[in-house]
Amino acid sequence: MTVCIAPLLSPAAVGRFHREGYLLYQQPVLSSDKFTRLQTTFDGLLRRWQADPRAPSPEHMDVPHFLHPELFEWLLDDAVLDLVEPLLGPNIALFSSHFICKPAQCGKRVPWHEDSWYWRGRLDPMEVVTVWLALDPSTPENGCMRVIPGSQKRGSQSTYESVAGPAVFDSEMKRETLALDQAVNCVLQPNECSLHAAGLAHGSEANRSGLRRCGYTMRYVSTRTRLNVDAGPDDGFRLYLARGRDHAGNNYGDPTRPNATWIAAHPDRFPAGH
Repeated sequence: MTVCIAPLLSPAAVGRFHREGYLLYQQPVLSSDKFTRLQTTFDGLLRRWQADPRAPSPEHMDVPHFLHPELFEWLLDDAVLDLVEPLLGPNIALFSSHFICKPAQCGKRVPWHEDSWYWRGRLDPMEVVTVWLALDPSTPENGCMRVIPGSQKRGSQSTYESVAGPAVFDSEMKRETLALDQAVNCVLQPNECSLHAAGLAHGSEANRSGLRRCGYTMRYVSTRTRLNVDAGPDDGFRLYLARGRDHAGNNYGDPTRPNATWIAAHPDRFPAGH
């Protein structure tokens, strides 16, 4: 198991991340007060989500920052960016965020996948680091994330098959292509995090326990990365400049207000995404 216990990522920890594709940061990321405010903010968003009859289950609370700019308090927090900078460099943009909340007893499993497979053609180059911040304890019993160390080195895996039964995605990497005997559980306490690369194979089991499991995935790219916008109407997807300066000519969003273009393009508020 790869565990980072230093206050800041040491050169050795950065080397392990690039070698194994992930790190566990098993100490508090945010100040106690700031983390408590994030938990309270999420609980309020969750209540609103569950009160809407159109909403799917709360594993699917994707890009909430487009509707709720108050989340940038945490997405652009120096404590988070200081973990990302040793891995991406000093010029950082927020790519996306996603609350993945597995309810107690009925939380869906996350099939084995690589994030980069879903983003192919959208980011160039694929320089992405995901910070998975635990809002609840994340354990094998309630469906913690599992990773296959070093799997990011083999390049994008395009062999997927359909998933049977309830799951967050409808496709999964073919299991015979995975070294599942090498899979590692990412066990975290609230306010601890993992960091992983875009090409790392990972997934998680269903939550059949009596304890909710929620994480906030905060995804960052180097500002050398270009967001490729498809031809046609603007769907409103935006990067946000988090630190440093742009090097790719991206059109950055305003973190002080809701993303009106995205909201207009997605009136149902629940687009598919990862």
